[in-house]
This record gives sequence, C-alpha cells and structure tokens, in this order.
Amino acid sequence: MASPTLITPTSTPKSSLPPTTTTTIKPKPSTTTSRRELFFSITAVSSSLLAVPIIAAAPIALAAEDEEYVKETEEVINKVRTTITMDKNDPNVAAAVAELRDTSNSWVAKYRREKALLGRASFRDMYSALNAVSGHYISFGPTAPIPAKRRTRILEEVDTAEKALKRGR
Repeated sequence: MASPTLITPTSTPKSSLPPTTTTTIKPKPSTTTSRRELFFSITAVSSSLLAVPIIAAAPIALAAEDEEYVKETEEVINKVRTTITMDKNDPNVAAAVAELRDTSNSWVAKYRREKALLGRASFRDMYSALNAVSGHYISFGPTAPIPAKRRTRILEEVDTAEKALKRGR
C-alpha cells in the first residue's frame, strides 16, 4: 500500500496552498500626482535654486584666480630676468639659480593643469622660457653662464609673455 506522502502516478497530490486566481489590475485614472512625479519635480526645483548662487559666484572666483596668476607670473618673470643677467663671477649666482628653480617648479606645478590657462600666450611663452632656463641649469650646473643666443631667446620669450600678460592673454 502506498503512503499518503509519496507521490505516485496514480495518486493526486494534495496542495496546502490556496487556489490561485488570475485577476488583472486596471490602473485607476488619477488626477493627483504620484510620489515619483512629486519627487522629480521637487528635485528639479531644488537643484535649479542651488545652482544659481554657484553660477553667480563663478566669475568672481575666476577673476581672483586670474589676478593671482598675473601676480605670480610677474614675480617669476622678474626672477628669470635678474637670474640670467647676473654676472658669472657673482657669488650669489648659485643661490639665485636655486631660488629660481624652486619658484619655477612651484609655478609650473600650480598652473600646468589649469585648463583655462593652457591656451594663453603668456602661459605658453613663460612655460617655454622656464623650460629653457631649467634645462640649461640642470645640464650645465647652477654656475654655468647661459650662452648669449639662448639668453636672447629666453629674454624674448619672457618679454612676449609679459606683453601677453598685460593684455590679459
């Protein structure tokens, strides 16, 4: 005889679950807004209200950064001019070159990743002049005089960088 818990081909299984019925749920026409619509409308309004002060403050911040860039670039220009025009017998040449290298490294590190400055003529010419000066002193030492041809090119680049800086470029 078969056990009531075993399922055999001749027995019918007893289900402990209630019978299932299929019902279709029809959406009710609603004149009220759903929670999702309410959430999106609140989010849109709040984000637009928060963006207004940021957009309004952006030109002030860019102007402050621009003034800082101009000031620091003028300082670097003056150090380049004084350092490369020093007499080779001056005992302060090595210290001036070390100070110029520190200043130029910090200037390049600060402004090289600024996307707004990369297209400026003042940045391009100043970067080129600093690269030439640093390359010379790294290759030949801090007391080696810069050759006249290279010095002339560096001073021309510094002059064009200064002119472009005064024009806001």
